[in-house]
Amino acid sequence: MNRINTETIDLNLIRVFLAIWDTKSLTGAGDKLCLTQSAVSHALKRLRSEFNDPLFVREANSMVPTTAATQLQSPLRQAIGIINGAVLQYAAFDPARASRVFRVAMSDVSEYYYLPPLLAELETSAPQVRLEVVRLDVRTVGASLYTGDVDLAVGYLPGLKGECEHKWLLTDSFVCLVRADHPIAAGPLTQAAFADQRFIYVSTEATGHQMVERWLDESGIRRNTALQLGHFTMAPEIVRQTDLAVIYPRSIARRVNRLGEFALLELPFETPSIEVQVHTHLHFANDMGIQWLAGMLVNRISSLAAA
Repeated sequence: MNRINTETIDLNLIRVFLAIWDTKSLTGAGDKLCLTQSAVSHALKRLRSEFNDPLFVREANSMVPTTAATQLQSPLRQAIGIINGAVLQYAAFDPARASRVFRVAMSDVSEYYYLPPLLAELETSAPQVRLEVVRLDVRTVGASLYTGDVDLAVGYLPGLKGECEHKWLLTDSFVCLVRADHPIAAGPLTQAAFADQRFIYVSTEATGHQMVERWLDESGIRRNTALQLGHFTMAPEIVRQTDLAVIYPRSIARRVNRLGEFALLELPFETPSIEVQVHTHLHFANDMGIQWLAGMLVNRISSLAAA
């Protein structure tokens, strides 16, 4: 590898490197950075020259990192995060005039519950602010917050380390959701009725739901599963038209039941509650933009979402 002149290297090249790493694609990197594929290809050529290594090689339809790229990725990502944080840390933030893009990690449950009121509020108070919502991956979200690749994370994340700040949004629990005229809708739901009922199983990556599913398994509570889905979105529509039931977050169940088409039945056993929070990293404690958005979620959006 060449000796790199750190005083003259273009930081935009590092951003291109990280975008290719994240997307495994020159086209995807261009979309992420708002660059043409030609510009990304040119930047990669310069990167290869700077580091005297191919860095990424094409295999099938993917750009696969070399050993050198794998060694560079983590420190370069940390460096960019530190630089971005230093630039933004003490800058004044005026929501009405800001044109910043915030990256927010959310589960599908949090998207459903918080995004509509959040976007409505942004239209009024920060019309030029943009959101980029990314999938909440519990395995990487801590590192993403640390490097600044994600500004905020919203959800149940008990595994985050102490260098993160956590602000409470709501305490959620789970209910059995069935259509309003279901044979068991009159309740209460007994253990025998629960055992006889056919269910939709939702294998979402939402951490709170996963925790409850593990608790059910460890408690020996079995369900008669008729359908497995990968996300929550479609479950209420299926429940509305069938005799199937689904174990659903109470907050979302109340939202989908605004027209009274469903019955929310208490489960015949007590499940753990879920503490939903907004998470930020202490590295960005002085970033006024991040603090503004987190504060708005806590002080304004949580009450609007619950209404």
